[in-house]
Amino acid sequence: MAEAVGFGTRITLIARSSPDRPALTFAPVAGPESVYTWAELDAESNRAARLLASHGAGPGTTVVVALRNGPAHFLVSIGAWKAGAMVLPLKPSLTPREQAAFLDLVRPVIVAADEWEGAPGTVFLGTPQLTATGHLDAGGLPPIVPHPGKAVASGGSTGRPKVIVDPRPWTHRPGEVVGVGSPLGFRHGQTQLVAGALSHNAPFCWAHFGLCEEHHLVLTDRFDPAHSLRLIERHRVGFLFMAPVMMQRVMKLPGVEHADLSSVETLFHTAAPCPPWLKRAWIERLGPDRVIERFGASEAVGNTRITGGEWLTRPGSVGRGENTRIRILDDRGADVPVGEVGEIFMRALHTDEPTYEYLGAEPATTTPDGYTSVGDMGWLDADGYLYLADRRPDMINIGGVNVYPAEVEAVLSEHPAVGDVAVVGLPDEEYGQRVHAVVKLAASVEAGAAELIAFCRERLSAEKVPRGVEFRDRLPRDEAGKLRRRGLVPVAHAEGAESSVPPDLVEGPLKENR
Repeated sequence: MAEAVGFGTRITLIARSSPDRPALTFAPVAGPESVYTWAELDAESNRAARLLASHGAGPGTTVVVALRNGPAHFLVSIGAWKAGAMVLPLKPSLTPREQAAFLDLVRPVIVAADEWEGAPGTVFLGTPQLTATGHLDAGGLPPIVPHPGKAVASGGSTGRPKVIVDPRPWTHRPGEVVGVGSPLGFRHGQTQLVAGALSHNAPFCWAHFGLCEEHHLVLTDRFDPAHSLRLIERHRVGFLFMAPVMMQRVMKLPGVEHADLSSVETLFHTAAPCPPWLKRAWIERLGPDRVIERFGASEAVGNTRITGGEWLTRPGSVGRGENTRIRILDDRGADVPVGEVGEIFMRALHTDEPTYEYLGAEPATTTPDGYTSVGDMGWLDADGYLYLADRRPDMINIGGVNVYPAEVEAVLSEHPAVGDVAVVGLPDEEYGQRVHAVVKLAASVEAGAAELIAFCRERLSAEKVPRGVEFRDRLPRDEAGKLRRRGLVPVAHAEGAESSVPPDLVEGPLKENR
């Protein structure tokens, strides 16, 4: 078996054997495409490594990459690994307050960013500096294994910054990721579309895993559903990751039924619950074996997997444990019966070593026998298939009856006028809470609150039907498509009143209620 090498070293080895093949095509929504061959990607990341090292990057240090999608994001990340540093991708759009909190937590030696403010004691390098490195040596560098090599950011359930560090060596052994990823339709030498934000764990990791398996990456500067379809057709994309919100925007495009998706071997999705209608639509479009879902956490304490074919026999499930054992526990730590909702605890079977370390938070809840929870709720059926409920803080209690927002959101998302939707609980004098829907309308489509409520009433039991609908131009989702419910709960509770949420919690202006 081939020797495991650092991610940066792996790029060099591929460049030696396939210097002229395309490694990365950057295809912005507006503008011409540009191509990096393997030789160019290796040479430019060598220069980036030397630039970063001249500013202190090396083993035991952290390089924050807060760039928007583009070639520079890859050059800095690979260059940092070639220097032996750990890479932490962060959102370019963080507020100054959020930036300061992460910098105080991580203490990076270098921040690669175009939009961030500077900070004392930290070197800031923008895209112009990172790409104007022609004067630096492009020759090879000594092999090195970053340890640790990667971290990911999270707001955490408290809203305070949290960083999840992968403490394991950041190495790749050819074929190793394919072995893990083959059930996901991930194989050597594919063309992979990278349409998600590289500040999120899934697009970042699967893009770099792909490079290590000689993928040709087709990278967009931002997600645009029509542009993504064009890229799939033009470049004959075989593997792509999409969050459900991205899947929905593509599936609701006019004329999507005429797009040529015959090259797609796998649509891989994770990051958020997928509405059943949307899952069925993609299965019908691609075939059941080409739609694969995975559920897990950035902490890598375990995961599940389900194919489209399995899902059709168990709608709503996220699959069975993949090298993972699962327990569902109640508040006292006791196992709950099959079919009953509780807190999801997982234990990965492939390693006995820690798979995460937190910066800025206490360790996740772990049982004495090694099962860990990151706060998700769900239930198991008799065959061990997992079904998700909402996290405890998101559940809505209607007079003692638990309503799960995801169920109501799935129904509302079926309505052709709904472009995006989130459901929250508001205080209610009689029942404790009531269901409230926040809706972004689809482009060029109109619908009123009464129409949407009637739509739900035909499909949901009475306690689950929203008693109010609020319209917004945009919902507070992060770049990975995950909903930030903290920015949704209105301060004004009167039926039909316009929300007065503090502006720092709302992304985009509010529309008048219809």
